[in-house]
Amino acid sequence: MSVKVTRNKAPLSPSLNGLSGHIWVLDDGKGATATIWPEIGFNLISWTVPVAGTSFELIHQDPHLFEDGKPTRSGNPVLFPFPNRIVGGKYTWDGKTYQLARTGDQGTTAIHGFACRTGWKVLETGADEAGAWITGEFLLSRDAPADRDHWPTEARLRLTYRLQSHHGKSHLRLEAVVDSPGGDSLPFGLGYHPYFAIPKDSGAELKVPANAFWELEACIPTGRRLPLDAGRDLSQFRSFDSVYVDDVLGELPEATPTTTGLGQESLHLRGEIRYPQKGILGIWCDRHFREIVVFTPPSRDAFCIEPYTCPTNAINMPHFGANEGWIQLPPNQIWTAINEWTFG
Repeated sequence: MSVKVTRNKAPLSPSLNGLSGHIWVLDDGKGATATIWPEIGFNLISWTVPVAGTSFELIHQDPHLFEDGKPTRSGNPVLFPFPNRIVGGKYTWDGKTYQLARTGDQGTTAIHGFACRTGWKVLETGADEAGAWITGEFLLSRDAPADRDHWPTEARLRLTYRLQSHHGKSHLRLEAVVDSPGGDSLPFGLGYHPYFAIPKDSGAELKVPANAFWELEACIPTGRRLPLDAGRDLSQFRSFDSVYVDDVLGELPEATPTTTGLGQESLHLRGEIRYPQKGILGIWCDRHFREIVVFTPPSRDAFCIEPYTCPTNAINMPHFGANEGWIQLPPNQIWTAINEWTFG
């Protein structure tokens, strides 16, 4: 096998004629592949790794994805320029009040930003002896023009998925670069919403260390962080069968940062899924990702460990959530962040 990137045709239903059926497959040449569909938010819809001579799927894909194209129920939705919800879809910034489309919770919230529901531009693909990669770009005014007037300034996110094998492990690296092409100060948060596959009767176990959780009312933080109770405590491995959560975890432990082998950044291990007889999936984040959302989908064939730079509704928190990670990027600057997922 050789390291490569291929462009394939997706099996779209006739009802999705308006979407591009082109998907991109990264192949590390050692049995691992990653599949990205740019048309639905540059969504990673598959990541397979070699296990005992077979391919093991780590990403849950909604069985109806190619029939209805809904991007937030599977894969890795990219949540930008805000993760999770804004209560009432309303916020005030620099003295001006904005009203977003209320896309969540029966029309009571704006949810998951703009980037996850629209097509992205593919900027670059490549492969070398180290691995394969693809870079996509979301530009607010071009890719979600109906939402441009609902955000204070132009916003651009460039994201690279990089698939490599290193010391017997598969590595999937997410490299984010944010800037404001309009030259204005950009308020934003970034989150990833990966659905990690949990095969039936797999015996999977979960670990997501944290010291507190945000108290929620109708999925919106009240502003109080509380000590973890037994149901939310994932500081030690627990059986997936015993976990029913939909929470924003904070006060992440000061774990010793390390490098994973692909870059020089200091990354923190923020979550793990242990698949008996197969391997351990690790979710590594740099210092920007201060919150972790944990979510058990009702279908119970996946588990979400979601790195966020800020909690839900941060833009409406006191001081614009600055103490909780809400970002205000100065003009003419760029912001970069790294996630890396490992399996082995």
